[in-house]
Amino acid sequence: MNSQTLREARKYEEASAKRIHSDDRPSFHLSTRVGWMNDPNGFSHYNGKYHMFYQYYPYDCHWGPMHWGHAVSEDLLHWEYLPAALAPDEFYDMDGCFSGSAVSLPDGRQLLMYTGVVKERHQNGGIHEVQTQCLAVGDGVDYEKYEKNPVLDESDLPKGSSRFDFRDPKIWQKEDGTYCCVVGNRPADGSGQILLYTSPDGFQWSFKSVLASNNSRFGKMWECPDFFLLDGKWVLLTSPQDMLPRGFEYHNGNGTLCLIGEFDEEAGTFCDQHNQAIDYGIDFYAPQTVLTPDGRRVMIGWMQNWDTCGQRTTDVLWFGQMSLPRELSVRNGRLYQNPIRELETFRSNKAAYRNVTFSDTMELENIRGRRVDIELTIRPGDADNLYHKFALRFAQNDKFQTSLSFRPRESILKVDRKHSGSRRAIIHQRRSKVNSENGELKLRVIMDRFSVEVFVNGGEQVMSAVLYTDQSADGISFYADGTVNMDVVKYDLIV
Repeated sequence: MNSQTLREARKYEEASAKRIHSDDRPSFHLSTRVGWMNDPNGFSHYNGKYHMFYQYYPYDCHWGPMHWGHAVSEDLLHWEYLPAALAPDEFYDMDGCFSGSAVSLPDGRQLLMYTGVVKERHQNGGIHEVQTQCLAVGDGVDYEKYEKNPVLDESDLPKGSSRFDFRDPKIWQKEDGTYCCVVGNRPADGSGQILLYTSPDGFQWSFKSVLASNNSRFGKMWECPDFFLLDGKWVLLTSPQDMLPRGFEYHNGNGTLCLIGEFDEEAGTFCDQHNQAIDYGIDFYAPQTVLTPDGRRVMIGWMQNWDTCGQRTTDVLWFGQMSLPRELSVRNGRLYQNPIRELETFRSNKAAYRNVTFSDTMELENIRGRRVDIELTIRPGDADNLYHKFALRFAQNDKFQTSLSFRPRESILKVDRKHSGSRRAIIHQRRSKVNSENGELKLRVIMDRFSVEVFVNGGEQVMSAVLYTDQSADGISFYADGTVNMDVVKYDLIV
């Protein structure tokens, strides 16, 4: 039985979404139906469709009491909105249904596991959010909260662990039919840890182990964990808060971390051997993965930065979009990400140029647009004189532009959107160290109406950024300080 709170949210989103024209949304990135969106939740494949739930406040374009929005897709590029799945309407989640995940049950139902939040007032006037793990079961549209919620609370925490920072369960089913989940938590040292829980049936849960400890290495609280086996290695994804930069890694403060290593399943402990940022751009957080029916591990993140959420004006009807779905692989201790292959079926209007040599600003015929897939290979045009800088400028007219620039001597790639039309002094650029020999670099640049994602060297690194430049700014140009030789192939993406 749906509560009054959920019925009101569904009624509101249904009416309000009609006011948003499809041209005012991303074309092939999932955006919120209306109001506010943050973390992806419950990314799963159920009854023949991909389901994506998301942190959601339908009534405003700013964060509010968290609901779960809901959308489905057959190809991860065309999304259909379904009614909101969860609303904060019980004693254990009255202040928010926070992030979580989804899994199919043997009886054909879908199980959602999420964090319930209740604000607790303290005698000194302070407020803390008590966080517990809760369940809901449903048919892909309607979900009923479990009568024995919460299923994990402070009594299930190891000694010294915070009941105020205990969130974002990621659930999966093992081959033997039992279930596991990982949950983010803050231990006594104030940094982060990931806890592992097990269940015979998805409903009765017990603490197994501390899967991984931060020990103050990477930021503080670890949010939104995901844990899976990929290409023979175990991968732990998490989003630490308040990270300190290390060289060109971890520049987003609230950023994303990939740990690759070994898992002792019996002990329930993960030992990391390699670490890296997941995304090196400006806007990416809280990724979640799904295993596709054909065996691919696909990841989607919230394409936003917590420090830039005020950049849109107050008269908009939606705020928040997800990243492009990315196929993951592990090679030589590194996470590689590439756009899902389904995107290539929507390429059209190919324009290709080979061995273009230039040393100033240049435009090429038929290379323009805001929904495009561009493959670039750049190399020195003069073997004896390495060029100083290459730049790709896009979402461009006489007023606006965003640029992607590369300096081969430092091997630094930079995305810069300070002229993209923002009226706020928010984070506008990010630099990344990339692998380049003799000034050669391969880039794949994918633009949708409100974003750019740059895949470097076949997915070795990715840089994401949202753009709110007027859609009429669709020019693309190339710039070289020195002599650059370039291959470029552009496709329009008609999704």
